[in-house]
Amino acid sequence: MKLAGEGKLLRIFLGESDKVDHRPLYEVLVESAKKNGLAGATVLRGIEGFGANSRVIHTAKILRLSEDLPIVVEIVDAEDKIKEFLPSVDDLFEKSGSGGMVTIERADIVRYSPGKKQKG
Repeated sequence: MKLAGEGKLLRIFLGESDKVDHRPLYEVLVESAKKNGLAGATVLRGIEGFGANSRVIHTAKILRLSEDLPIVVEIVDAEDKIKEFLPSVDDLFEKSGSGGMVTIERADIVRYSPGKKQKG
């Protein structure tokens, strides 16, 4: 798959404890992105944050270990593929009953290629 030039970065902000059918929402989002043929997805776990429903700041500090740390799922692909995927994102948020935020930004794709497999 060739991917270069201008694309879009889809960022999905959610909580670590958000679930769909007893599975982490971030995991279901990544699987759905793969199933929909998107170029790739990365899940980032935040060490601190809050959102629209938060009355407290969730943190990874030892004294106040949170079970709902912020999660960001990032997906970069061509604009049309990102826009086609948005209804799936909305549907999964509805199924989870959780809140979140979704943003789309311009992304200049400089390199996208598979690595060489190492013999071993």
